Amino acid sequence: MGRHLAALVALPLVLLANATRAEPIQSDPIGDVLIGLMTGTLPGSSTYKLKASLYHAGARGVGVMDSIGCRVVAMRTAAIDTRVIPKRSVLFIKETVGLPMPDGSAHDGYWYAADTGGSIKGARIDLFTGMSAASMAALRGLNLAQLSVSPVGVFQGCPPSQK
Repeated sequence: MGRHLAALVALPLVLLANATRAEPIQSDPIGDVLIGLMTGTLPGSSTYKLKASLYHAGARGVGVMDSIGCRVVAMRTAAIDTRVIPKRSVLFIKETVGLPMPDGSAHDGYWYAADTGGSIKGARIDLFTGMSAASMAALRGLNLAQLSVSPVGVFQGCPPSQK
């Protein structure tokens, strides 16, 4: 069984390696899912490796409103450089899956690019943790030097407080 699964997983990689540049690569949804399982990315999405920082309300210059005019949402609002990721993007950050949410539930990994910041330039992301410095504790164990950030959709209106 293990050998069959390994062969099935390797098949899209072999097919991709044998494709010539002159021929367009056909869409392969099953191969995309298998590659996604192997790499930890969502099929069809771009994944950025971004350096992260954390912020909370009450910190120097940080208010309770984001740059699109909505209230910041703890463990959901992300500040981005709009030249890298467009505002209103729904983001999936796999390293945050399972982290504790303010209501005690487990984080599903989804964040909302609803804010910008003066120091967020290039391959950086700033994650809003809550209303005090103590709210940052849940994310302190992450490797903030490199998070896997995948834009997976677009949202309208304001980010939801719970997904």
